[in-house]
Amino acid sequence: MTAFKELVGIEAAKYVKNGMVVGLGTGSTAHYFVEELGRRIKEEGLEITAVTTSSVTSAHAEHLGIPLKNIREVESVDLTVDGADEVDSVFNGIKGGGGALLMEKVVATYTKDYIWIVDESKMVEQLGTFKLPVEVVQYGAENLLRHFTVKGYQPTFREQDGKRFVTDMQNFIIDLDLKKIEDPKVLAQELDATVGVVEHGLFNGMVNKVIVAGKDGVKVLESGK
Repeated sequence: MTAFKELVGIEAAKYVKNGMVVGLGTGSTAHYFVEELGRRIKEEGLEITAVTTSSVTSAHAEHLGIPLKNIREVESVDLTVDGADEVDSVFNGIKGGGGALLMEKVVATYTKDYIWIVDESKMVEQLGTFKLPVEVVQYGAENLLRHFTVKGYQPTFREQDGKRFVTDMQNFIIDLDLKKIEDPKVLAQELDATVGVVEHGLFNGMVNKVIVAGKDGVKVLESGK
């Protein structure tokens, strides 16, 4: 599996050109994309500016000598490359398994070209097997948990080291164990309208390309967007 992640990370880095503002994703697959950019900067003299989607990615990029700016310092991002937890046949996806969904969606919203890099196990017919992360404000979070329980969404607070996980933006994450998401767009609208929800992990209709690695090699799938 690690080999697949490295393959798609290296393939995605080929889309990066001199002078670009590049969004750096978060997670085990995006890690290899960042690694390859660091190599290209050092060995090929690639000149880019990057914005990141988490403190973890920022630290990784700084270690590799990748020049960084805050998202507020750039008008737009030329290309963002990130992983995904699930991708359906029409390129809706679930993200946020690493807890960076709010920052990931902010960067994705302001990017011109958006690519996901995944191994073939992440491609599904229907979203929902992977628990849907919902980032919520700390105030009233228990009320939201009860609300989602009544809705039948089987919610749980995400924990880390025995404590509630806190995002870089100082919010909690509630994971919804939905099993199947019949209509990702309808669910996204519902969550967008729910008071206390900061962001959710449904990334619907946002991606241009998905680079998939599997036993038959690397494939680049186009959304037609």
